[in-house]
Amino acid sequence: MKDRSGRPDLGDHFASVSTRLESAPVVASASPILRQPVRIGQMRVSVRADYAVRAVIELAAAQGQGPVSAEHLGEIQNIPLKFLQNILAELKQAGIVTSQRGPSGGFVLARDPSLITLGDILRVTDGPLARVADYRPDQLDYSGHAAALGEVWVAVRAYIRDVLDEVTVADVCRGELPEVVTRQSERSEAWLPRIKLDLQQGPKLGVPGRGGRHGLGRGSAAGSTLFRAPAASAARPTAIRGPDPSE
Repeated sequence: MKDRSGRPDLGDHFASVSTRLESAPVVASASPILRQPVRIGQMRVSVRADYAVRAVIELAAAQGQGPVSAEHLGEIQNIPLKFLQNILAELKQAGIVTSQRGPSGGFVLARDPSLITLGDILRVTDGPLARVADYRPDQLDYSGHAAALGEVWVAVRAYIRDVLDEVTVADVCRGELPEVVTRQSERSEAWLPRIKLDLQQGPKLGVPGRGGRHGLGRGSAAGSTLFRAPAASAARPTAIRGPDPSE
């Protein structure tokens, strides 16, 4: 069976790239082995993954125009060149991009951008999309009152896959995101944090790159006030008043 883009639909449990990169199943006991920090999925997308996705998107936009140099990609997306060259080498080894040598050489996509998902790229840069310490969610074997916890982590992984394995580079390049994304991003509360943040250290407007994040900096008028995002019910935007016929 194939999905809407013609890619093989392998289901939540057997994404093709994930199957190649993830190790053979090993059952993990929920005991002292899991004293390491817990990391579930790409809840925090690494800078490396962000750079890789942006570079591949630019290559998709340049399709049919010949190879694009790493220098040019770095300039367009403000990515440090040495860092970008290492990422492109990994993407080439994974079969996502290919390179051409010579004065007009550079990089091109190795396959159609509609067949490259964001999940494909993140697995190259960051490994499996979800894991608890060194274990995949399906490898966990909790006991006692935590016995059902493994199923929660498996569900978290499935939701991550639903997005990252559905959104293609072509989707992002065109600015036409699938419903699995827009259904969530259209909810106003999806854009709000649910933890206390120091405004001097919290998220700022901008993107990772040579110039760093942009926006409020240290010493700005925002101060160091701690706050908690409003509840979902309070986060929805107020209705916008329509034009008054008498005006």
